[in-house]
Amino acid sequence: MRPGRERGFTYLGLLLIVAAMGAGMAAFGELASQAARREKETELLFVGDAYRNAIGQYYESSPAGNKRYPQKLDALLRDERFVFTRRYLRRLYADPVTGKEWATVQAPDGGIMGVYSKSEASPAKSGNFPPGYEAFTDARRYADWQFVYSQPAAGPTASK
Repeated sequence: MRPGRERGFTYLGLLLIVAAMGAGMAAFGELASQAARREKETELLFVGDAYRNAIGQYYESSPAGNKRYPQKLDALLRDERFVFTRRYLRRLYADPVTGKEWATVQAPDGGIMGVYSKSEASPAKSGNFPPGYEAFTDARRYADWQFVYSQPAAGPTASK
């Protein structure tokens, strides 16, 4: 057998190994991308909930008979309606999905009652949300995940 023919088989074997490694790296890249996306979703839920809770605290701590929502998100950092400054958030957090500012949900009587992402991307998570997030089930885009504080209904609650 001539040595020239053996080199062709070695070269072919090397090409197959490189192709297999490329396919493996592509699969790994896809897994890493999905993991990063899920991590951003988890952070979106956490930060969105922090905004919702801060807006709720601002609203509920309003002086008696004058409950209102904050006019700007900055008011959650320094609520100067009182003698001493109250803080509901340590800082204004960026939207984890876009890295930019949040869009706001306006209250009917003025002010901001919630936030949501401006991202039009579709979420990886579509179900199994914790209690309070049922509205996020089967959302088509992150912008449909709205973190809104709704004031509790007035009046007595029915009990059995």
